[in-house]
Amino acid sequence: MTEEFRLPGWESKRQMVDGPADRVVRFEKASRAIAEALIRNREVDLGGSGIPVVVEGNRDERTLRELGFTGPIEKINRGWDRPRMVAYLHSQYCIGKTSDGSPPVILLMDWDRTGGRIQASLRDRLMAMDSPVDESLRNTLLKTMKPEGRTVESLLAHVPSLRPLVQRLVSDLE
Repeated sequence: MTEEFRLPGWESKRQMVDGPADRVVRFEKASRAIAEALIRNREVDLGGSGIPVVVEGNRDERTLRELGFTGPIEKINRGWDRPRMVAYLHSQYCIGKTSDGSPPVILLMDWDRTGGRIQASLRDRLMAMDSPVDESLRNTLLKTMKPEGRTVESLLAHVPSLRPLVQRLVSDLE
């Protein structure tokens, strides 16, 4: 047997789990997801939908502000228990329809084990109250930015690289 043995489709399965290997491609995909969420997060007066981004803490909020988010950002680490936080999010954002018809809340917890548990808990509780949530930003960042870190605040180091791409995509999407 002179032929080399290879597992069929191994590279594509790895890319499905880990995301694209090329850093430029990964940053472009992450920037597109950030730009779409940024537009939805803007206040209605500025052409957005006023959709809040729910993050874990102050450093996560700072990172999003550095990336260009100007709309509401809600932090879950404010001393409230989970049921109170879910009730607050539901009463503040989930009662009426959004202007773009999309889910009324963007959940963006860290993509580590604790963040996954918090994400699942908030998602399940909000969906039990018939309030859909948008998890596309977290899912994209989980796949594309995993090598750079497992937290939202780890994106802060990459803001100089991401911000120009995000700004260009925002102007293209508008």
